[in-house]
Amino acid sequence: MKYQVNATGCPDSVGAASKGTTAGRLVFVSGQVSLSDDGAAVIGADVTSQASRILDQVEAVLAEVGLDLDDIAKVTVYLTSLDDLEEFDEVYTGRLIPPMPARSIVCVKELPFGALVQMDAVACR
Repeated sequence: MKYQVNATGCPDSVGAASKGTTAGRLVFVSGQVSLSDDGAAVIGADVTSQASRILDQVEAVLAEVGLDLDDIAKVTVYLTSLDDLEEFDEVYTGRLIPPMPARSIVCVKELPFGALVQMDAVACR
């Protein structure tokens, strides 16, 4: 069965999506951009600050089901510029511990609210 995850400390999803869902042992965290608590504006002018906020939001969704960042098995990162990957990785590698999750990097033309980075995740219980 599929269940919706509603976490405090994470703004509502953009559009028709849950903050996260569970399906069996898997927890799917919707794509997160660095949004203010009310979901009205992007927080942070650079990839470093946006990445930090995104990981806080992902962590909040996972905590709602008793997991943390170390339980992530797969992430997809969307960047508006691949030149920002090194900055993203500085934050990312500082918050996750090996073995690192499988990961895909996608360069996109634009993201909601003009964000520079977005990330979704799949974790396993």
